[in-house]
Amino acid sequence: MEPDTQGSGAGMAKTITWLVVLLLIVGGFVAYGGKAGTKKVEEKTPIKIGVLLPLTGDAASYAEGARNIYKIAVDEINAMGGIKGQPLELIIEDAKCNGKDATSAAQKLVSVDKVQLILGGFCSGESIAATPIATEAKVALFSPGSSSPDLTGISPYFFRNYPSDASQGRVLADVLYTDKGFKKVALIQEQTDYALGVYKAFSARFEELGGTIVKEEVTTASSDFRSQLTKLKASKSDAFFIDTQTPAMSERIFKQVQDLKWKPMIVINDATGGDVTLIATYKDLLEGGITAEFSSDPNNAKFAKLLVDYKTQFGADMPYQAYGQTEYDAVYLIKDAIEAVGYNGEKIAAWSRIVKDWEGASGKITIGENGDRIGGHTVEVIKAGKKEVYVK
Repeated sequence: MEPDTQGSGAGMAKTITWLVVLLLIVGGFVAYGGKAGTKKVEEKTPIKIGVLLPLTGDAASYAEGARNIYKIAVDEINAMGGIKGQPLELIIEDAKCNGKDATSAAQKLVSVDKVQLILGGFCSGESIAATPIATEAKVALFSPGSSSPDLTGISPYFFRNYPSDASQGRVLADVLYTDKGFKKVALIQEQTDYALGVYKAFSARFEELGGTIVKEEVTTASSDFRSQLTKLKASKSDAFFIDTQTPAMSERIFKQVQDLKWKPMIVINDATGGDVTLIATYKDLLEGGITAEFSSDPNNAKFAKLLVDYKTQFGADMPYQAYGQTEYDAVYLIKDAIEAVGYNGEKIAAWSRIVKDWEGASGKITIGENGDRIGGHTVEVIKAGKKEVYVK
């Protein structure tokens, strides 16, 4: 009996047809995420942004708030589709508020992570140390917190949206000498780039006006200031300027000033002035004292929303609001820069110099040719543990 080749051929054809249909069904099932009607979203490569923050040490209190604010801004941007469909991703490194660790962190971000932009540092010493590395690699370095005047024009790759301490030092000197008539100021300065920058700006203006400064220096590792404080107390100065890197260092000094039963009129820089809890704790010691901050505007809609969002997400008021507003703006400035010129450090750095009247939580931002934000500090007086704008 001859085999039925026609019938077997037809059966094989049917089998092949069903296999093709089955493969199409399975393929469609996988392509649509394994569930009918649910299309799988294409995953795009994230845009990696390096971040330098003092995660450990006395300055770590700044980093906690900054990291939270960065998260708020990044989550908002990514929820809106990221940057042309690509999500933002932050790679955060501990720069420990010193040049040595900032150098290592910046090298890692540039060489290993291959970032084109680094957000930071926060401390001025971090930014000063990271600038040569960023410059050599043609990576943009954008700080929302470093304020040393030594960073002005330091590199075409560095820029900041927090103002230089040249403004802070000058306005404090003007108030003390011109408004209050003080001719001699005792000053204790921590040996850091930020504190030195404040001192240089303050002393240049105060001495130009005709004033005298009696100065003592301390290292970051210092914990006993009795010798320096005794000398400064004996100088019988009109005011005592505590110029430190962090509120933690200021608090150690506050305690020993109290131990000496010394009650001078105290001046503090914005690093300490931004710590509302510390000011409230030492309200008696600081009563009538002054500080100068880059002030925030409670009527600014973006800033007001940020305050609400921060408390909602983290269950506490946003700390260091002067820095918080610029940290939030920094992430959105990065978004606008990449959308405008692409993910390229050299182009982003050049773009920063044409930023003018950019509307943010910290107000209108204009960056000068030297990389500095154009604007300045507001003098505040401390009364009953709170700050208010100083009025002549």
